[in-house]
Amino acid sequence: MNLPSPIETYFAADRRHDLETLLQTLAPDAVVRDEGQEHCGLEAIAAWWRETKEKYRHCAQPLEGSEAHDTYRVRAEVRGDFPGSPAVLTFGFRLKGDRIAALEIGV
Repeated sequence: MNLPSPIETYFAADRRHDLETLLQTLAPDAVVRDEGQEHCGLEAIAAWWRETKEKYRHCAQPLEGSEAHDTYRVRAEVRGDFPGSPAVLTFGFRLKGDRIAALEIGV
């Protein structure tokens, strides 16, 4: 699968539990939407990431990706400590230059 570099780096850093590298893929004003909540800016995103890693102990493995308009959609198998694991979720990335400006995670 051929994904833009910041998206590949995002998933690789997430698998390694490497928050510092993951944050480097994001624009300073990035927004993450997950589980009905919105997290704006690097500090809020870091707190969200730590909380979800601790709660679900999850790992996402990309399965397929596509691009439509300005959004890259990546379907990924997510395994962790949650009902229904593993689950296939869609990660919708919007890029700004070489950084992730927005990420929306859903079914």
